[in-house]
Amino acid sequence: MSGPPAGPADPAVVALGGGHGLYATLSAVRRVTQRITAVVTVADDGGSSGRLRGELGMLPPGDLRMALAALSEDADGVWTTAVQHRFGGTGALAGHSVGNLILAGLTDVLGDPVAALDEVGRLLRITGRVLPMSPIPLDIEAEVSGLESDPRIGRCVRGQVAVATTPGKVRRVRLIPSDPPASPEAVSAIEHADVVVLGPGSWFTSVIPHVLVPGLREALVRTAARKVLVLNLAAEPGETAGFSAERHLHVLSQHAPDFAVDEVLVDSASVPEGRQREHVARAAEQLRARVTFCDVAEPGTDRHHPGKLAAALDQLIRSPRSQLAGLRVEGRRTVSDVRSGSVGKERVSWR
Repeated sequence: MSGPPAGPADPAVVALGGGHGLYATLSAVRRVTQRITAVVTVADDGGSSGRLRGELGMLPPGDLRMALAALSEDADGVWTTAVQHRFGGTGALAGHSVGNLILAGLTDVLGDPVAALDEVGRLLRITGRVLPMSPIPLDIEAEVSGLESDPRIGRCVRGQVAVATTPGKVRRVRLIPSDPPASPEAVSAIEHADVVVLGPGSWFTSVIPHVLVPGLREALVRTAARKVLVLNLAAEPGETAGFSAERHLHVLSQHAPDFAVDEVLVDSASVPEGRQREHVARAAEQLRARVTFCDVAEPGTDRHHPGKLAAALDQLIRSPRSQLAGLRVEGRRTVSDVRSGSVGKERVSWR
């Protein structure tokens, strides 16, 4: 893909996720490096993506399109705007985005969804590359409690939209098929990465699915890349309603006991100092991770600020692991804070 040339010190970063969470990560990471690969979930079954998936049997294009737009060289340019444009009205095209239709057409013409993504990437002059996590569309099925009068009785809920909006409590998710193939290009990108970033995003439908694809999970376990997990700023209505920060970590560990990360990045305002931070640190130990708290939020919202998140990721990516270890108080005491954009004696720019 085009864009400014990568510098000799630019790390190769792979960002995994989907939807608005991955869009936030990519918007931040592109400020840190030009060597970016987005690996995107392919289980969406709602809206325009669901319709195209059902009618054409293709990968749901919506999250892939959003990742392409996030990496576009000109976010406000005519092509990026057109790709993101959604038709109104009540006709056959109502609700479809132009980018989804372009990806559908190119996939049909080229016979390869990755080739179609690369073509749209060239059109938008993106920084990096966008890949699906699997070459086939997947379904998500969840074990949900609280939908029956007896809270001990669980029910299976199938479909990404149904899982994301359930009024019950999601206990566990699985993919259908249960042993889906991983995209070879995504596996290769993870194996050759310097850094892998997972999250933020819908925890059960955009984040956890990556560790449920055997090929991706195995690549994540064996890669030498530094792995950074970015926690959400708040629980989401539906699938993670009422979840604390440490609960997010617990359920990820439960779904992939062999998966470990190096760093967990948490917004400092989302977890008060004291006991709650100690709980987060202990939960992170299940993932063999250390925790950094810093301000990464857009003021007054539950969204990540691209510049703040970029500065925090840049600090984690470029700091020697030994230096990061020295920033934290290990064990049952609290981990370190990164406050007001500073770490140690170094100033971190929000850009």
